[in-house]
Amino acid sequence: MGFEDDKHIDICQNIEFGLREQYDLHPDLTDTLCIFALDNAKIAVKKQFGYAKNERVSEHPLAKGIIDWCVAIGVERIGKVNDITLKEYIDRVDKIKRSVTLHSDYGIRGYYEFIKNFV
Repeated sequence: MGFEDDKHIDICQNIEFGLREQYDLHPDLTDTLCIFALDNAKIAVKKQFGYAKNERVSEHPLAKGIIDWCVAIGVERIGKVNDITLKEYIDRVDKIKRSVTLHSDYGIRGYYEFIKNFV
């Protein structure tokens, strides 16, 4: 499933909006740290829904905004809008993470350079 045939593409856009905001606020935020934050966001969202009880979520100051944003979007959307499930939401976070990884080949903030004009 690519971006063009994703029935929950709007969630990807919501997540990206929050990522761009964090990149704008924190010039020290790198793609590597964004990937780290997205991995922790998946854990935090699962915890919010009663799963991943034995996993720990990082409290790194530059990751916190991304983690909090992803949790907020998850709480707002999972089971409420377009019947998205927790698994489908986590899949969207992973999709964004793959995009960050891909664009990080173009510099330490390559993903930000890619999305800043689109969201």
